[in-house]
Amino acid sequence: MIFAMFAVSMLTVLVGVFAVKARVESIKSGQLSPAYFSLMQGGVVPAEVIKTTRCFNNLFEVPVLFYVVCTLYLVSGVSSSVALVLAWAFFLLRCTQAYVHISYNNVSHRMLSFFLSLLCVVLLWVNLVFSL
Repeated sequence: MIFAMFAVSMLTVLVGVFAVKARVESIKSGQLSPAYFSLMQGGVVPAEVIKTTRCFNNLFEVPVLFYVVCTLYLVSGVSSSVALVLAWAFFLLRCTQAYVHISYNNVSHRMLSFFLSLLCVVLLWVNLVFSL
């Protein structure tokens, strides 16, 4: 479980690096002024900055529920192979969602990976509650 949590954390860091890179490139190319980032307004924002920033922000939404439930598995001593599979499925689906979001950004594909990852979290919670 801890390794799946670590993997999701590293995905968040990686997407954060992409977001910073997109911001720096937008400043270097003159598309945005550094002042834009003080309030995140006042300019026409390049698509790469928007996509990477939103993708990064998404990794602080549903994954919070993932971190909480995984931590509860660990501290309560509940060992479940079902939970382990769901945790890794969550990670893979979040990788898929991040890839889709940052690359070709097909909303249907993004929504499907989001929904399936959300389902993994719900099933992790249900499995935990019934395992206690």
